[in-house]
Order: sequence, then C-alpha cells, then structure tokens
Amino acid sequence: MPPAKKVAIVTLGCARNEVDSEELAGRLSVGGWDLVENTESADAVLVNTCGFIEAAKRESIDTVLSLAGDDAPAVIATGCLAERYGTELAASLPEARAVLGFDDYPEIAARLDAVMRGQDVPAPVPTDRRTLLPLSPVARSDARSDARSDVGRDSSTGAAADGSTGEPHGYSPPVPRIRLGTGPVASVKLASGCDRRCAFCAIPRFRGSFVSRTPSEIVSEMGEMVAAGVREVILVSENTTSYGKDLGDMRLLESLLPDLAAGTGVDRIRLSYLQPAEMRPGLVAAIAGSAGVADYFDLSFQHASPRVLRAMRRFGGTKDFLELIEAIRTLSPTAGIRSNVIVGFPGETDEDVDELAVFLEAARLDAVGVFAYSDEDETEAAGLDAKVPEDVIEARRSRLVDLVDELMEQRAAERIGESVRVLVESVDDGVPCGRSAHQGPDDGACFLVNSDAEVGEWVDGQVVENEGVDLWVRP
Repeated sequence: MPPAKKVAIVTLGCARNEVDSEELAGRLSVGGWDLVENTESADAVLVNTCGFIEAAKRESIDTVLSLAGDDAPAVIATGCLAERYGTELAASLPEARAVLGFDDYPEIAARLDAVMRGQDVPAPVPTDRRTLLPLSPVARSDARSDARSDVGRDSSTGAAADGSTGEPHGYSPPVPRIRLGTGPVASVKLASGCDRRCAFCAIPRFRGSFVSRTPSEIVSEMGEMVAAGVREVILVSENTTSYGKDLGDMRLLESLLPDLAAGTGVDRIRLSYLQPAEMRPGLVAAIAGSAGVADYFDLSFQHASPRVLRAMRRFGGTKDFLELIEAIRTLSPTAGIRSNVIVGFPGETDEDVDELAVFLEAARLDAVGVFAYSDEDETEAAGLDAKVPEDVIEARRSRLVDLVDELMEQRAAERIGESVRVLVESVDDGVPCGRSAHQGPDDGACFLVNSDAEVGEWVDGQVVENEGVDLWVRP
C-alpha cells in the first residue's frame, strides 16, 4: 500500500477563493490526497493566493515565504496571483516548489503528484483570459455543452483520449466539493469571470469572461451544503447581476431566487457583488420580496462623481444611486446596503471627493469600504495621466474613513428597536454571536443578551443597543 499523501490548503482573499479551495480539496481527495489542517504535518501545502490589489499580492507572497523552508513541506502557489503572473512569479519566487494556474485545477491531484516526484511542472504563461472564450456570452454555452460530452472520454476520470479534460476556460463542471470550514454559513459559486471593463480592475483579465453555472448545478450544490449543516448560503461571483446572460436569459436570477430556498431547504440566501448599473427593478423586487432571501444589497458604487465614474468606465452618479437606494428602501425599509468606494483615481479633484462625501451622507449605508487607488498592471487606469499624489490620496482616504465610520455608527443606532432574526455563528465567552439579514460577513455582528443559543440556531429578537456597527440583541 503506497504511503499516504497529505496536503494542507491555505486560502487568502475573497469568498470566491474559498469556494475554489473547497473544490480543489474535493479534486485532491478523489485523487488520493488526504486533507490535513496543520501545514507542518503536510507533505504539500497549496496556497490559494489573491492578486487583486498590492496589499493582497504582498500578503500572498509573504504567506508562501513563511511556509517555505529546507525542512518544510513543498509549497505550491495557485489562485489569482499565480494565474495573473505565472512564469514571472515562478522566476521571482523560487521558494514555491511550483506555480499552478486555473487550467491546472481539473487535474490538481496529478499536478501535485508530479511536483512531489520532483518533476518540473510549468507555470502558466500570463495571458488575457477574456480572449479564450467567444465574445458573445450566449456562444459560451456551446463550450459548456462540448465539455459535458462523454464521447471519447474515460468514464472514471472524464479525460479525453489525449488525457485532457476538455473543459472550456472559465467553466468547471460539478466536482466533489469538500467543506474546509464547519460553520452554518457557506458560499456557493454562481458564476465565474466578468465582462465589464472597469479601468482600474485587472480581475477580468486573469479570471476571464463571464460564465454562469446552470441552475441545476447551483441547486444541487446548495442541497449538499444544507445536508452538511449549512443554514445560510452566500451566492458569490465576480458580477452577480450578469447571471444568466450567457444562458440566454438576463432575468434568470430574479426568476430563480424565489425557488432556491424552497428547492434546497436552505434557510437564508444572500447575494454578493451587485453592479448598480445592472440592478433592474425586477431584481430589486426579487431580492426584497422573496421568502428566504436576505434583504441585503452589496452594491459596488466605487464613487459618486459622474465624471470620475465615466473615467472608470462605469455608469451612474449621486442622483442615480440615491434613486436606487430609495427604490430598495421603499420595498424594504430595513434592508442592509453596503458598498466600496475608491479615492484618488487619476484626475479626481477635491470637488469630486466632496460629491462622494455628500452622497455617502445622504445614502446612510450600513457598511462602506474605502480604498486608496493604486495603479494595477495591465489596466487602462495605469496609463492615465493626472495621477493624484500619494499623500493627497491618503488624506482623502482618511477623511472618508472618518466620515463613514461616523455614518455607519449612526445607521446602526437607527436600528435600535428593530426586530431581527439572527443566525448564531459562534459563541465567545458564553455570548452567542451572529448576523441578521442586513449584515454581510464583513458588516458587523449581532451579540445576543442573556441567551444560551448555540451555533446554527436562529434567534428572533430586538435590537437594544449598538457599539459602533455591532448590535446587541435581546431575544
């Protein structure tokens, strides 16, 4: 009997990466690898990196370096940073035994086997993955159908006669996903990639064009999560509001949402990353009015000045965004709304920042992330003139951070007296802690007063106090 092969997976970045790691865990398990939590006891450590912004890149590289060493397990870098820089990363980071890209995922177990045998597994050559699929979204479904064909394939591995999987770029058929966490909340991938061309963002270049998963795949995986004890599912993607366009139905999400909870048994569904420009009235109504769907709107505004937004290759502005928020709150007055904004984009003026501040004061959002602009490789914005000095960017960021901290605390205080339903996700020092429908994973928490509720339980209560963005709830 061959010796056991033990692998640990370290995940950095967003919830989308967490899903990727659990799919990799499933493929590795099927391929004969035993999953372990302790990196020191592993034969190989797979680091699922993030390559979004400079801070995330640095964290990914530092993580690889901290895990590598003469007597350490073999460290393999994969994920967004590995795909984005590929051969360049492999040359500059010899501490990583291998650098693997997205196209290695279907055969990840075989790739790790090769690495452990001392074979040279080539790193991906950086490329614009948007060019790997048809420009027309609907034409991408043909590639999906081709990948599912059993003609000329090994029934046990799904491999074609030449040993390849034949999977189209950006699409992964259902895999035996293994949860790496144990909490009552889990993410399920709705789609991959993005067709938008925001000037500051490199994600579409290395994640590729937008590809929806089919409703049957989503329902099936959600059912598996529920069977494993999950009570809330977060639907994740790079651009959730585009769901269905490559399946021939731009309104597929709004018609699918009402059926997802009933069809899977999940108690609560939450959507992430909604594009304001794609928020149709029917979709707003479906989120606000569907039983089992959290009244929660994760809207990527990025700025409020129409001039800056046009330069970002985005749409809207203060007036449009406030109208959208009003439409949401008309249907659901207590809905949670969060967003991110960027300051310091090339050409941004003090007047643009003033407009953004006015918007934030009027919007009364529950959560706001404020990011300082930085040039990203292979983006349009990196080549723009009229760069804002770094000290000015930092001053603007600090100003808005102070503002949104105050505004978010005010918004939390406005919720005192509201009735909420809390899913308990942890118990710390005897105090149950969880989130209400209006709170996303990074948007604050609810702490239960005088409660012995356990993880996974639902508790109905009333908000009695706030501490910053966090709420104290009496059952």
